[in-house]
Order: sequence, then structure tokens, then C-alpha cells
Amino acid sequence: MVADLRTRAVDASEQMDAPDADSRMLARTYAQFGAVNTIVSGAGDVYRRHVRPRASRQSARQTLRVLDIGCGGGDQTRAVARRLQRDGYRAQVTGIDIEQRAIDWSSRADDEGLVRWRCASSTDLVHEGEPFDVVLSNHVLHHLTAHELTRLLADSRRLAREGGVVVHSDIARSRAAYLLFAVATWPFAGSLLADSFIRADGLTSIRRSYTRGELAAVVPDGWHVEQRMPARLLLNWSETG
Repeated sequence: MVADLRTRAVDASEQMDAPDADSRMLARTYAQFGAVNTIVSGAGDVYRRHVRPRASRQSARQTLRVLDIGCGGGDQTRAVARRLQRDGYRAQVTGIDIEQRAIDWSSRADDEGLVRWRCASSTDLVHEGEPFDVVLSNHVLHHLTAHELTRLLADSRRLAREGGVVVHSDIARSRAAYLLFAVATWPFAGSLLADSFIRADGLTSIRRSYTRGELAAVVPDGWHVEQRMPARLLLNWSETG
């Protein structure tokens, strides 16, 4: 039976977010994020449309500063850093998360030392006066309460320096997205995805996520919601609109 997707399941909780989440399952989940996000995150699209254009405007002596908020297992953060390095741009990429276990995993997985990892919130960095050319997040918005979403968007704008851009990427809730994820992950539930939170939490994430209209209705003026396929929302802000 397909879950009721008519409204956001704001009271549903993802198992990996629990303070007492099993550490072994959590580690397996972080390890599997890279493969899953390669398919569902649209990170390459974000890089080509928003990160690389900013990097190309930098002079040879300038360093592009990129922030990934709520970086989780850090796979997307490392991917941005690798793409920038591959394309020959000078960059400093920072990944932050309020969960120490996520930062510990990300730090260990970053054997190339491409990223600066910190257990911190976006508000912490605002207080420190950290400026960034590009501010990103992936699969964060649906976790947040209304108050937390408002704070994240305000922080994101403050963290973006003049000429910078903010791009928050998340799932678009739909029956098709739910069914596709359920069907695609079912054959691996007892093998590759066993002892991880990927399948259960992925389905919960879709239930908690916004539709394009819902997200557009709650964000402040100046933010733009774009629907990308498959089942992807991009929430963008820049000084140029």
C-alpha cells in the first residue's frame, strides 16, 4: 500500500536522526549515500549550473569558497571538491553538520584531505562572519521545522558574500517518486541495503518532503523554487535573482 502523500508527513521521523541510532547501521548508511546520491541528488547539475560558473569568474589568484550545510556522510561535499580540482579551480570547500557522528565519518572518508570538516551549524558560521561564494545543501530542507527552515534561509543569505549564490536541493514529494524509490530499492533490501537506514529513511524522506507549490508558499521573497527531474527541487537565491 502506498503511503498517503497528499500532505507532508511532518511528524514522521527518520531513524538515522535518532540520538541512539545504531552506530553500525549509521556507518553503513553513510557509506551507501554516495551510490544513492549519484542517482537521485542531481549534484552534477548543480555543479554545472551554479558552482562552476562562479569558479570561472575567479581570477587565477582567487580561491572559491564553497559551503555545504548539513553535509551528512560528506559524499556530495567531496564530489564538489573533486570536480573543482579536476577542472583546475582554486577552491576551499567546507562541510558542516550539527551531528558529530556525521563529521567523524566524513573526516575519515576524506582520505585526500579535500574538504574542511566542522561540527557546526549555519548560525555558528554567521556569528563567526564566514563569507562564501557558494552555499549548498542536499536533502536538508525536509528535515526542518518551519522555524528551522526560516533560520536556515536567513543564515544562507548572510553567509553568501556579494555576488554569491545559495542552492538548497531536496526531494520533490510525489506518488511517482515514492513508488520509484520503493521499487528500485526493494530487490536490495535484504542484501546491499541490509543493516542500513537507506530504504526506510528514504521512503520517510519522500513523505516529509515538499511539493514545488508547498515550498514556494513558505519561502521569503527573493527565493526561487525550481522543479528538476527526476523528483528534484532546487531552492535558489542570488543577488541577481
